[in-house]
Amino acid sequence: MPPDGTRKGRRRGQEWGLNNDLKPDTGLLITPLEDTPVNRSSLIRFTLLSVAAAVVTIVLKAIAYLLTGSVGLLSDALESLVNLAGALVATAMLTVALRPADARHNFGHDKAEYFSSGFEGSLILVAAFSIAVAAIRRLMAPQPIEQVGLGLAVSVAASLINLGVSRLLLRVSKQYDSITLEANARHLMTDVRTSVGVIAGVGAVALTGWLPLDSLVALAVAANIVRTGVGIVRRSLFGLMDTALPAEDQAAVQKVLEEHRQAGVTFADLRTRQAGARHFVELTVRVPSTWTVTQGHDLLVRIEQGIAGAISNVAATTHLEPALAVAAVK
Repeated sequence: MPPDGTRKGRRRGQEWGLNNDLKPDTGLLITPLEDTPVNRSSLIRFTLLSVAAAVVTIVLKAIAYLLTGSVGLLSDALESLVNLAGALVATAMLTVALRPADARHNFGHDKAEYFSSGFEGSLILVAAFSIAVAAIRRLMAPQPIEQVGLGLAVSVAASLINLGVSRLLLRVSKQYDSITLEANARHLMTDVRTSVGVIAGVGAVALTGWLPLDSLVALAVAANIVRTGVGIVRRSLFGLMDTALPAEDQAAVQKVLEEHRQAGVTFADLRTRQAGARHFVELTVRVPSTWTVTQGHDLLVRIEQGIAGAISNVAATTHLEPALAVAAVK
């Protein structure tokens, strides 16, 4: 244990130890955060799958638009173009996020994921604006829709591809706690909902002959994806600002502390945060001044191991002090 009584907690199942390096240009000893045992490197192939799906759906939806001339289907194609841009950025940022901690980035590179999701959320908002502009122009100058059956069949095929990829990405994002894949999955699912609305709208135009309905559907699509885009950007900003862990995780930490609370032992300065898939917990443990260093050390180890067992992919940092007359963390 370092002289200041601080220890780095590691995830359950790993051995305890430190990976020390000299910080460049200072000669100071540093301790980069060690990598999680969960293999997240495989996430890159899922972003590449998203890229491939985006390329295929862009081609299909462009064909559907050219066949029908529907501004609704054009809006659908534009959103798929945004999907492609988002998937490419996600691949690049996830590659950065998966880099191990080093001497200059002691806590890893996980926050790069927030830049990716924030960028994708911004792209969604740009797509919504473009769709709205195209819809308003068509609303002012309605045009007939042609070859509806064939165009809708092509659009349905593209939507089924997006649905399958979206469900897969969402499941993997939850498994590996990746906001990049979650943002990509939710964007694709928004695209699916968009396509369903567009298909229904184009079908209704073909049945009723009321041409403005095509533009109104496109405007409804734009309003819907604005909500998704704002949600993704909002979560990215919160992540960059070191938002505390969710209430359930904080409750799990408190439960561990209660299990180790004993006469003369108090806890203070409890702080939590999240960076991408990593979770961080810091607290001060105050023990009776009559305790030996070994007694305090053993208590810290048990607390850190308890936290690692309660929260996935966590780095728990505890600091040992002699008991003082201060308010303890309840």
